[in-house]
Amino acid sequence: MTGSTACADSTDPRLEAAIAHAVDALIARQRADGHWVFELEADTTIPSEYVLLVHYLGEPADPAREARIGRYLLRRQNADGGWPLFHGGASDISASVKAYFALKMIGEPADAPAMRRARERILALGGAEASNVFTRTLLALYGVMPWRAVPLMPVEIMLLPLWFPFHLSKISYWARTVIVPLLVLNTLRPCARNPRRVGIEELFRRPSQAARMPGRAPHQGRFWYAVFRGVDVALRVFEPLSPKTLRRRAIEQAERFVRERLNGDDGLGAIFPAMVNAVMMFDALGVPRDEPAVAQARAALDRLLVEHGDETYCQPCLSPVWDTSLTCHAMLEAGGERALAAARRALDWLLPLQVLDVRGDWTVRRPHLRPGGWAFQYANPHYPDVDDTAVVAMALDRAARGDARWQGGVEPALARAREWIEGMQSSDGGWGAFEPENTHSHLNSIPFADHGALLDPPTADVSARCLSMLAQLGELPANSRAAAQALRYLLDEQEVNGSWYGRWGTNYLYGTWSALCALQAAGLGPEAAPVRRAAQWLLSVQNGDGGWGEDGSSYRLDYRGHDSAPSTPSQTAWALLGLMAAGCRDLPAVARGIDFLLREQRADGLWDEQHFTAVGFPRVFYLRYHGYARYFPLWALARYRNLQRVGNPANATGTADAAGRMPWGM
Repeated sequence: MTGSTACADSTDPRLEAAIAHAVDALIARQRADGHWVFELEADTTIPSEYVLLVHYLGEPADPAREARIGRYLLRRQNADGGWPLFHGGASDISASVKAYFALKMIGEPADAPAMRRARERILALGGAEASNVFTRTLLALYGVMPWRAVPLMPVEIMLLPLWFPFHLSKISYWARTVIVPLLVLNTLRPCARNPRRVGIEELFRRPSQAARMPGRAPHQGRFWYAVFRGVDVALRVFEPLSPKTLRRRAIEQAERFVRERLNGDDGLGAIFPAMVNAVMMFDALGVPRDEPAVAQARAALDRLLVEHGDETYCQPCLSPVWDTSLTCHAMLEAGGERALAAARRALDWLLPLQVLDVRGDWTVRRPHLRPGGWAFQYANPHYPDVDDTAVVAMALDRAARGDARWQGGVEPALARAREWIEGMQSSDGGWGAFEPENTHSHLNSIPFADHGALLDPPTADVSARCLSMLAQLGELPANSRAAAQALRYLLDEQEVNGSWYGRWGTNYLYGTWSALCALQAAGLGPEAAPVRRAAQWLLSVQNGDGGWGEDGSSYRLDYRGHDSAPSTPSQTAWALLGLMAAGCRDLPAVARGIDFLLREQRADGLWDEQHFTAVGFPRVFYLRYHGYARYFPLWALARYRNLQRVGNPANATGTADAAGRMPWGM
């Protein structure tokens, strides 16, 4: 797989100039305290829900802000009148209903062309009664849809014992933090204040109050759905008979859960859906809005707003630890005094964010494990992120090589991170993002889980990162049980076509890059069959312009193979990094990919992409990390240059050995 066709020399002035320009641009965007954070954009449901929250609470509206959000929503509208889940995607019924509702609430005339087209598209998609469970809940809170059309989730769930078939510890962190305040809302069933008395009856094919429960989602198994649907029917009979004292105790436990995890300025779970539900829960419970914790929870939502000229949108969360750690890797790869100094400043910012004293929800499955991870956001101590922890640890280790003074300062942090990562490994050898053993797949068939993202099972991309970290720190399959199990898990997860599924990045390009880096770190060379198959798959899906691309449609349940999508800088960088990890640095395809990145670099030294190249929940919620197009291309260009610097004594740029292998996990 090593090819012999001549490529541009690593000293090509275009390459060096591009790397230097990107380094300068990233340093210019580094915050004063050393960290990086870029925008994180989702679909229009988030800004739509922000608008609807303001009117749910009956807060005085900010006309200027609402007008800017309205312009953002209208710009994101598809030509057919609906709104997609990702750039260039098909119109989605739930996103379209929320965007229409928000625009009407803002004051967009119902007879405006955009609103007329939206109505027509929504009705063509089945009407608002075809919306998903989260949208149904919002419409029920507004009195638009009856509560009988929403799956029943009684608050007494809070009191179920750990051994019970359904327990909150058996679902993911994001589902848990969203559901707990929602249990209170589902039970108390408050009604939005809605001072403008805006409704959306016109979006229903039949009278809105005639809406019934949704049917089985495509991912849900017939047997388990039938079982849980029967439970839902029974609960509706017995739910009114629940003793008042039991209900009060369950509500108190739900409120206590939320308050313990409110997380200051960062909000419950540090994710928008949970934060919104917490604010509405406090309102339903009659907690004064000027109570400090409640006021802070409401203000945390405003911190997610982003203003660009005459537009405003709301982010789903903030990503400083993820952005900072990945940018550090790119800067360490680039090397040079300024880049290394910037990376170390950033790592100095990251070090004190390690969670060492909060025993989060993950301790239910690992009660004796000490904490030692990093969260994804500025603060989220109950929910440190396995993936972030592995990436931070590898950056710390890489920066410390050859610097005895700095190495002594990071060794304790690395030891705790390694201990925590090893302890979070699931019994199948893989890792989930936040939870171990979160594999109760039948729970995705409860009527509430029509999104199919109730769980946090082990995935190839996160597991690859953990194996990469262990290998970089000296734990190889030959001398480490955890690494050996991880390698077996990863090899078992390889697809027939040679790729790996990407749970958190889009999609097989992301998963295959992650896995190839891990396999190289674990000692599998270019001639190993899994490596050859993966490299061949990457080569087979390269676009004619030299880049690589893949979109959210690759997560569809009937996926049968790669569909071409426009090339993006971030996905091209992943493919290049994967191919270089597979020993393919000198192939013409890699040279074409490098040329694509050089051509696409902007005048400011960075790259940009409108396409969404990450995912929150496959088929439901997609993400555009604005930072991905900034730091991943730099990383790939610098790696391409460094792989011909065999014997170069520079310590942090990461020289290759005689076989062309990098000493780093990523």
